[in-house]
Formats: sequence, C-alpha cells, structure tokens
Amino acid sequence: METRDINDNVRIIRLDGRLGSPEVDKLESPFSALAASAGKDVLVDLAGVSFIGSMGIRMLISTARAKQHKGLKLVLFGAHELVQEVLDQVSLGDIIPVVKDEQAALALLPG
Repeated sequence: METRDINDNVRIIRLDGRLGSPEVDKLESPFSALAASAGKDVLVDLAGVSFIGSMGIRMLISTARAKQHKGLKLVLFGAHELVQEVLDQVSLGDIIPVVKDEQAALALLPG
C-alpha cells in the first residue's frame, strides 16, 4: 500500500496484490487509518489489485461510509478487467463511485 497527497484536499491510496480475507485482515486497520487521518477526499487506485473478495469489498464500503459521514468522498479507480467484473457484479458503483482512471476520479471531487 502506498499513499500520496495530491494537495491539501486529496489523498491517493494505491492498493496492490490480493484483497481476500487473509490480506484484508492485515490491511484494513492501516488502510482505514490512512483514509480517515487527514480529513481529505480519498481516491483508491486499484490498478495493482489482482483479486477482490467479499472482505475487500466490505473494507471499501465501510471506509466509504465513514468518509461520507464526514462529508468527504472515497472514489475507486483503475481496476483491471477481472476486478472490475466483480465490482460490477456486486453493484459496488451504486455505493462508491468507480471510474476508469485518476483523471476521472479527480473530476468527481468538488472544486
């Protein structure tokens, strides 16, 4: 997991590898802390994710809801075809914005 702040209002978190149950058990606390810590909108780069399971989806939803309660956004982008298929099957885009690339994700943010 890597992070970078684009500006005072936006943080990008890049996830890599698998987001199955064992990986999410290790990743969820640091991911949630990075997403919540700065009071910024968060873009999650999924380009390096090769698999996402139910626990990974749950982690993203719970983080997105926490951001929403603070009036902030979480946007997903860059998912490879197989990961995107899973996101589509569970209609994750109805809960969290899911877009093709970083530019499209940035376009969804205010200002």
